[in-house]
Amino acid sequence: SHNWSELYPGAAEELPPDMPEPKGVPVQTSTYFDSDHAHDLETRRSVTGALLYLNGTPVLSYSKRQNTIESSTYGAELVAGRIATDLTVAMRYKLRMMGVPLSGASHLLGDNKSMVDSCTLPSSTLKKKHNAIAYHRVREAVASGGLVLGHVDSKSNRADPMTKALGPINHYPHMSSYLR
Repeated sequence: SHNWSELYPGAAEELPPDMPEPKGVPVQTSTYFDSDHAHDLETRRSVTGALLYLNGTPVLSYSKRQNTIESSTYGAELVAGRIATDLTVAMRYKLRMMGVPLSGASHLLGDNKSMVDSCTLPSSTLKKKHNAIAYHRVREAVASGGLVLGHVDSKSNRADPMTKALGPINHYPHMSSYLR
């Protein structure tokens, strides 16, 4: 755990004021996210993919072209991380409003180590101003304690098929757990 209090004083997860009392078995949420930099050959816009899981079961998928043109893979992954953060925070809010107890922080998993490191280490600084909003959105969610951002190997990133077409050799390992 890092000390975020100087950078994001008062950062706390938004809790619904009128949420019902949680009942039942706690649910663990995790989200895998990825981007395919400059995927669109015509516009060079990147694609974001995300898969949100509740207790290991996929419940939400997201695959869309990004609204901005990013000049680097890092920037595209940062935008994907912000989108995944927003999806995860929204799911946590919905679950709470339905009275579902949550099992700790949600796990947000991406395969770009630079992006993950810069958003999890308070000492990290951003050099490109145009990425600042996505950067601070993810960092503040981590600082609030609602999300834990982690790195996952590219071959293990379950959101990879959401960003690009994969051949059968690469696609099958992602889908094999659903086909049992």
